[in-house]
Amino acid sequence: MTRSAAAPSVSFDFGRVDRLTEQFAEWAADTYADGGFPHREIAALRNAGLLYVTLPGQPLDLRARHTATLLQLLQRIGKGNLSVGRIYEGHVNALHLIGLYATPHQQERWFRDARNGHLFGVWNTQMHDGIRLYPGKEGHITIGGAKSFCSGSVHVTRALITGNLHTTAGDDRGWQMAIVPLDDHCPPVDEKFWKPTGMRNSVSHKIEFTGIDLAADDLLGDPDDYSRQPSFSGGAIRFAAVQLGGAEAILDACRDHLRSAGRTGNGYQRTRIGQLAIAVESGKLWLKHAGQVADDPASDPGQIVHTANMTRTAIAGYCDESLKLAEKSLGAAGMLHPHPFARLHADLNMYLRQPAPDAVLEAIGQQILDDYTTD
Repeated sequence: MTRSAAAPSVSFDFGRVDRLTEQFAEWAADTYADGGFPHREIAALRNAGLLYVTLPGQPLDLRARHTATLLQLLQRIGKGNLSVGRIYEGHVNALHLIGLYATPHQQERWFRDARNGHLFGVWNTQMHDGIRLYPGKEGHITIGGAKSFCSGSVHVTRALITGNLHTTAGDDRGWQMAIVPLDDHCPPVDEKFWKPTGMRNSVSHKIEFTGIDLAADDLLGDPDDYSRQPSFSGGAIRFAAVQLGGAEAILDACRDHLRSAGRTGNGYQRTRIGQLAIAVESGKLWLKHAGQVADDPASDPGQIVHTANMTRTAIAGYCDESLKLAEKSLGAAGMLHPHPFARLHADLNMYLRQPAPDAVLEAIGQQILDDYTTD
């Protein structure tokens, strides 16, 4: 396919971001030991203006084709702390969906909330007791059911949830988005649900929404907008960027360990460090390419989805490879807390458990077999 002109370069202060994420890495052992929500880190993102950096008129205004730069930001934050990166990626995703599907009045309201420091999140996963949205009194909407894996938990004050929207007659109209102002409610939280091997600072609890009433203007978009392409599958490049940040942090942890242990002269160790570096740099190239495709007006939805599928699959592979190389390089010593790799191993291994990896890889192959063309 013939490519159009690249998106304009963005002047963005990554030095400031790197200083911030270096602080996250310094805090990481204490944050992990605490096991709770990363208050200091999210407050730092808020104070740095990063909760509204993707809004209209801001440095990473997504309407202006800044996806490639956004992916660099997510990767750097993930390098500092994967749980923080997970929560922040959900915030960015919510604002992206608002930009796509909200009315001008809704955008004004929710973007103002972001500028005022509210944390957003996207909670789509549910179990057998999932969300139903019913017509309530005076045009309101009544929620029934719960969401699981609610990253950020009730610290997310603007929760974008999804569920089946029902008519007065009980008919299912489709999968509807809604934004719940959680600071106005006190929903029951099942903290026991979240006992993971890693990513515990994402506090991805199960939350019960039954009985909460919403105004009709709290519904976002039309039924089934959430799953529209290319936004639905194409957004996977954002969590892939955060994951790659974890792989780069592993590279740094291995290098620092070998230097302090005086083992930089070992040929096997040099080989592993070389392989780690290649994996991380390869992932960055995939992110750069995926950002360019997403930002290119000439890209069709199928191409954006196909590139995102390949990117998330490639980066998951690089991350798996990084974990295995670091395990060999550091041995048992690296698996003992408070060694940084012990935390990184637990967090990245957990965060790599994203939905439908086999189906995504099959879709890549099907695309290649069906109609993949190059110019």
